[in-house]
Amino acid sequence: MLLVHRVEGVLRVGRIVETEAYLGPHDLAAHTSRGRTARTEVMFGPPGYAYVYLIYGMYHCLNVVTQAEGHGSAVLFRALEPVANLEGKTKGPGLLCRAMGIDLRLYGHDLTSDDFFIAAPEASAAVEVVARPRVGVDYAGEWAAQPLRYYIQGNPFISRK
Repeated sequence: MLLVHRVEGVLRVGRIVETEAYLGPHDLAAHTSRGRTARTEVMFGPPGYAYVYLIYGMYHCLNVVTQAEGHGSAVLFRALEPVANLEGKTKGPGLLCRAMGIDLRLYGHDLTSDDFFIAAPEASAAVEVVARPRVGVDYAGEWAAQPLRYYIQGNPFISRK
């Protein structure tokens, strides 16, 4: 799948090569595990909208809301393979947001719009997808070990093995 963002008339395009799933309030690594807040409101649906947040006061992260309204789940984009008009590194959620021009202005944005969307590539080769534990969620107890991080085996743009 491709992530596409039109910035100042130019389409920035990256192939999504690494993601992490956050399954809802019962998933202790999910932001929604503490309930509905102003920050997490968009995660409670409907699906297909951008959940953009700031970490460490300096890095933006992009998620797509994935479940039915009221559920509070999303998928984080961890890495992109540059396809068109991307400058800078894309191996990591903060770096890919910087390269794609994604910030808090896109919080709640409809990801089926004409200027910011997910699209199927024109053609794609078969790939092997690997499932591993998520990165940086050691605080989440048993949820830290769940294999909810997915990446394309052998892709040089994943953030880490």
